[in-house]
Amino acid sequence: MFSKIWTKKYTESYSNNIKKLRKVLDEADAVVIGAGSGLSTSAGLTYGGERFEKYFSDFIEKYNIPDMYSGGFYPYETLEEYWAWWSRHIYYNRYIDVPKHVYEHLLNLVKNKDYFVITTNVDHCFQRSGFDKERMFYMQGDYGLWQCSEPCHQQTYDNEEQVKAMVKKQKDLKIPSDLVPYCPVCQKSMTMNLRCDNTFVQDEGWYKAKNRYENFINKHKNSKIVYLELGVGANTPVWIKYPFWKMTMNNPKATYVCINYGEATAPDEIKEQSICIDDDIGDVINKLQ
Repeated sequence: MFSKIWTKKYTESYSNNIKKLRKVLDEADAVVIGAGSGLSTSAGLTYGGERFEKYFSDFIEKYNIPDMYSGGFYPYETLEEYWAWWSRHIYYNRYIDVPKHVYEHLLNLVKNKDYFVITTNVDHCFQRSGFDKERMFYMQGDYGLWQCSEPCHQQTYDNEEQVKAMVKKQKDLKIPSDLVPYCPVCQKSMTMNLRCDNTFVQDEGWYKAKNRYENFINKHKNSKIVYLELGVGANTPVWIKYPFWKMTMNNPKATYVCINYGEATAPDEIKEQSICIDDDIGDVINKLQ
């Protein structure tokens, strides 16, 4: 459907692209935000470097784990170690304040528009920053939810209280055994509600959010709409990037916007309907305020 060669909008100056983006947002009937990990990185939720070393120095020393992402796949010997890692991972990426105000500034841009958010991020930054929970589809899960590891049933469980207890009481990279979470139905161990394989639980709330998103898309498929893609990489383009391209191509009144540091691209087929900005997302949003 699309050419194999992606093109950056080299012919447009940075300042012209900012002006064009401001104009299309002002004139849009609706805005769909498609967010990937690059948006949270811009907001300060980095998984490596100084922030990782600050919160996980003991795990780094013992296991030589290079970053937070890798730590989630480490083969810990016990559930007490596994949950010591994951409770800390969840806490510092889900329950503390977001380091920078990128999400709040983004909300300022769209709060008076008919908007919807689809995201592969699992840190819940949108809702924590004031976005309407009825206008969001967290398709890949949520750090704030657990599920049965089997799974024996299609239900998720809020974990805030248990996670905070684990963080508070862990010692020597282990939590107390009585804090290890088990499924209330089958008694197998709980796990994260994250889309890693075919055991991912899509509960009632997930399907309701999916339906709301699809209804929004159908409602505005012929509208003057902006598909605002923020920090979505090329590793899993089938969830946001490719659908945004297709919907833009099928609607001559649509505009596709890609803001992504180092990966601001669009196919030739929708070049004239695209605005690509290769810069930090937070910096761009600040210029649009």
